[in-house]
Order: sequence, then C-alpha cells, then structure tokens
Amino acid sequence: MESFEEAWGIICSYCKTKITDVAYNTWISRIEPIELDFDKNKAVILVPNDFHRQTITRCYLSLLNEAFEAVFGQIFVIEMKIPEEISVKEEQQAAANAEITDISYEYTFDTFIVGSSNKFAHAACLAVATNPANAYNPLFLYGNSGLGKTHLLYAIGNEIKKNSPEKTICYIKGDDFTNELIESLRMARMSEFRKKYRQADILLVDDVQFIGGKESTQEEFFHTFNALYDAHKQIVLTSDRPPKEIKTLDDRLRSRFESDLIADVQPPDVETRIAIIKRKAELLDLDLSNEVCEYIASKIKANIRQLEGTVKKLKAKNLVNQEKITVSSVQEVISDILNNDTPPEVTVERIIEEVSRTFGVTPEAIRSENNRSANISNARHIAIYISRELTTLSMANIGEEFGGRHYSTVIYTVKKVKKMMQNDRKIKEIIDDTIKNIRDR
Repeated sequence: MESFEEAWGIICSYCKTKITDVAYNTWISRIEPIELDFDKNKAVILVPNDFHRQTITRCYLSLLNEAFEAVFGQIFVIEMKIPEEISVKEEQQAAANAEITDISYEYTFDTFIVGSSNKFAHAACLAVATNPANAYNPLFLYGNSGLGKTHLLYAIGNEIKKNSPEKTICYIKGDDFTNELIESLRMARMSEFRKKYRQADILLVDDVQFIGGKESTQEEFFHTFNALYDAHKQIVLTSDRPPKEIKTLDDRLRSRFESDLIADVQPPDVETRIAIIKRKAELLDLDLSNEVCEYIASKIKANIRQLEGTVKKLKAKNLVNQEKITVSSVQEVISDILNNDTPPEVTVERIIEEVSRTFGVTPEAIRSENNRSANISNARHIAIYISRELTTLSMANIGEEFGGRHYSTVIYTVKKVKKMMQNDRKIKEIIDDTIKNIRDR
C-alpha cells in the first residue's frame, strides 16, 4: 500500500464486517487518518470530539487494534486527537486525507461499472458533469443503499473539478445539513452557513430523504435550492426512494425535486457484479481468478458496497497471509455477510437521536423527566412509541430509558400515539418516515 489513506480504507472495510451499519456509520466512518509511523509503531487519527474519543476508547479500540494488526501484521499504538488538539501541519494532512477518502480516485466515471441496471442514471450523471446546469437541473437519483448512487455523485464532482477547477463544489449528506444548521443557529453563524451553500457552483446532496419532517431544515433547504437554481447552478440529489414516497417532504420541495430528471439505480445483474469485483481487485492490485469472482457474484447479489467490501477484506487477508485467494478463503471472508441477513438491532439511543433531529430538540430533552414543553413532549411520546415498535424492551425498561418513567406511563403514551396516528395523517407520515430512516441507516 502506498499511503495511510489507502490502508485506512481497508481498515474501515474490515471494521464494517464486524459491527452493525449503525455503529460503523456513527463511530468509525467519522474518523480521519492523519499519520502512520512504522518506526514508532504509532498511528494518529482524528475524531470529531472528546465524547467520540471516549466512546471509541471504551467500545471500539480493540476492534481498531485488531483491524490494524490484520492489515499491517503488527500492533500499533493508536493515538486519537480532536480538532482542537492538532497542529497546523496535522490539520492540513487531515484535510488532505479527508478529501482523498471522500472524493478519491475511486469515485470517478472511469471506475464506475455500467450495466443495464444503472445505464440510464450513469448517462444522466455524465451529461450533468459535462454540461453543468444545462443538461438536467435538478438531477434526482434514487435506489436502495449500496448500489452506487454516492459513487455517481462523487464522479460528477470529480469530473467537474477536473474540467473546471475554479468551480466551487459542495457535497453534504442530508442529516449533516440538519446538524450544521442546528450548530449554526446555536453559534449565531447563519450568514456563514448560507454563504457556504448558496454561493456554491455545484451542490451535491446525498440521502436527501433525511431532511423530510424537519421543518427548519426544509425551510432553509428550500431557500438554498431556490437561490442556486435561480443563479443557474447545478443541483444533484440522491435518496433511497423517489420524491413522491418521501411522505414528510414539504410539497413545495417535492415539486422542485421532481421538476427535471429522476433516474433510478437498480441492483446489478451477474455480469455487472463480476465486472465490479474484477475492477475493484484491479484497483487494489489483487489477483482474483474467474472462479473466485464468479463465486462472490453468485453469493452477493443486491449490494455493490458489500461486493467491494469483500474484495477489500480479501486484500487485507492477502497482505497478512501472502496466500493465493481461493474459493475456500472467500467462503471464510464472506460467511458473516451470508449468515447475517437480518437487520441490526435498533437501540433506544438510535431512536432518540433520529427523533431529536426530526423535531429539532436535543436527545437530553427527550430523555428528561421534567421538560414538558409541547414540542419536546410530542417528540418524547413519539420516541417512546417507536421504541415499543422497534425494540424488544419491556414497557418498564423503556420507561427507564426516558427519565425513569413508570411502565403505566409508557402504556398510556403508546395508546395515545396510536390514536394520534389514526386521526392525523401527517403525524402518521412523520412517524412512518422516521421509522424508515432509523431502519435504513
């Protein structure tokens, strides 16, 4: 491997096979590599804040140690830093690493494998990248997770950057837009927030479905969309479903999302899956036989990310063992994927986090025993109802999670929310979309 950034991609792939998608996306995916010192057996990584560092230390440090040893064949001392603690040099290195990790050589049109399932979406994205704001604006891509929507989104950004380096390209995830908005309101920096997004030449928004149901976020995004569209700037959005199926999306936003081209991305056929495997192996300088490629493609059918993750894990295994990859070794590598078709267990913490974003309140307020304001109370009731729907916790245990409430209060709350859903279609849509978002993360 030529760099810590390349190795970090394999380390992340290793970790992803060992924990749930929610845990990976919440904790591991937000880490950035800074420096790797083989002489001192030391690795420096950047985490968002001290709470994140404490959680990694308590829950995931052993996994990171295991991943480093699997990839490098030796144990490293992992030093975690937060932004306030890194030097200017380290900050510059972290920023460079983040750019390479997020918009790297992998995410280009050249590395995107085109098949019958994504041919139309690929052509639309290429047209947008070649002629921004003049081909399709906005362009809306939708499809299940792991099918290449993010790859296409980054490919657009990389192609435009290559052809027009002076253009400002802004990439953001739907829920990160919400988080940035909340932080900007809290710090009284809304002018900076608006300048960042409304002066972009290209706005790329991944998982835009996560702004649904969030009134302040939708209001701000509506004005951002209009400002960019009126200024003849390119907008590209991705989602796990078409606009009409995002029930909590404001009608005025839905009409704008539907105003030009909508393209879907479907699961790849077997020929495309084999091509993806071979291309990924080529990028990682990994020799895979036709038999191995065909075996992987026959077992993993509906998720490109899993295909690529399998190849990355094989690369890590090959680095450690220096053995030829066979069908037997592949069976060992993907056994956890094949044997784990059930979705990961949903936690109350995850439910509260999603509900807090939807209603614009803090998780602490939802858990609080004393805060009874109307908006917080409503958010708390919905979080309790969803906890009953999505977890196996007893009423008493759910009550403990929400400020030590008595189980009879939980029973009453669940009945109350059910009645609200029967009488108010909008409430039902908010709850249904929130549940879908929780399951999809």
